[in-house]
Amino acid sequence: MLETACGRSSSVLRVAVVGSGPSGVYAAQALVQQQAVPEVSVHVLDRLPCPYGLVRYGVAPDHEKIKSLQNTLRAVLEHPRVSFLGNVHVGPPPLVPERLLGLYHAVVYCVGAATDRRLGVPGEELTGSYSATEFVSWYSAHPDAPGDAFALGARSAVVVGVGNVAVDVARILARGAEELRPTDVPHLALGALADSRVADVHVVGRRGPSQAKFTTKELRELGSLTGADVLVHPEELALDPAYGDPSELPAANRRNVEVLRDWARREPMGRPRRIHLRFFLRPAALLGEGAVRAVRFERTAPDEEGGVAGTGVFEDIEAQLVLRSVGYRGVPLPGLPFDERRGTVPNAAGRVLRGGVPAPGEYVAGWIKRGPTGVIGTNRPCAKETVASLLADADVLAARPVAEDPLAALRAAGVEPVEWTGWLRIEAAEATLGEAL
Repeated sequence: MLETACGRSSSVLRVAVVGSGPSGVYAAQALVQQQAVPEVSVHVLDRLPCPYGLVRYGVAPDHEKIKSLQNTLRAVLEHPRVSFLGNVHVGPPPLVPERLLGLYHAVVYCVGAATDRRLGVPGEELTGSYSATEFVSWYSAHPDAPGDAFALGARSAVVVGVGNVAVDVARILARGAEELRPTDVPHLALGALADSRVADVHVVGRRGPSQAKFTTKELRELGSLTGADVLVHPEELALDPAYGDPSELPAANRRNVEVLRDWARREPMGRPRRIHLRFFLRPAALLGEGAVRAVRFERTAPDEEGGVAGTGVFEDIEAQLVLRSVGYRGVPLPGLPFDERRGTVPNAAGRVLRGGVPAPGEYVAGWIKRGPTGVIGTNRPCAKETVASLLADADVLAARPVAEDPLAALRAAGVEPVEWTGWLRIEAAEATLGEAL
């Protein structure tokens, strides 16, 4: 039982978690595992009828070990005090944040960072120029992505960025379709990849190898592809002040440099595809008339402040396909405050701030809270911090009058949730179709 601010007691603290990706499910897990407030009921809402968010729609199909995290998330969503409600779109009427607060004592927004950062260069809107997010959504069968979005008739592709997502999309472009056939890659994407004409994939970063954001595990996977050579330019690597002696670098960065040093000594095997890892080049323009034909890069050089500066020397790289992978960005949710500069909801330890003051009952976790940083596991401590703030407010929250049956109230408002049993039917249909294909 909860002692409320008015001295009364409430038997159940009702919490809505908006978003069923890792941050949302970790928030639900922290709520049902804590002991301070044992009577907690959690509804995990998602605008899609399927759960798991980024794990389902953002992890590459050949990363089956990471995708198996769905089993961990599933266990949380099957907890007796957790209910999954898909097909619930929070933000537009009728389910604006104010309305949601009338149904639950607290709402935790875990809506991620749904859009990508732009390059901000001429020609970015040319046909053939996309965000890596669009490409990932396509090969992950996200409902927002048309199944025929990529025909892959390009000979040369440029991926701008040197993080894990950039490495993912480069690997998928360079990997043979037969290697992807046993995975859950969607059928239309598999067909396009089988017919792909892409022979060269250029992964380009504006800074040096010691500052690249990809993990060593992801980097090494490029070297294990049976149908692609990985090529580096030793003269570009040598521009990095830490390349000659990486011993002072953090362990992850040092390992990356060591892998690249090893590749610089190898001879190409003459495989049908080539992955070119390029450094100290920043995009200046996408060239072409109607459709992209090349990307113009400016050579950069390390400056005295740990960044890079332009040198005025330019290089054009042929490309009929350009994928930008220079970071994600949160988008405003109507009815919630938003920091345009940081792309996050203003908060203090997860408490949403309105005018600099904590808003009772409103919380955030994940990328919309802290920005697009960290790996999937980073969301667990982030969610725990937010839940700790929520639990500290529990007595005050429990004093708020809310709907006795939020699910019935959602239906009365015209929302048609897909419950867990509905998702299981979708999952079974997907498995049946997969076996047939």
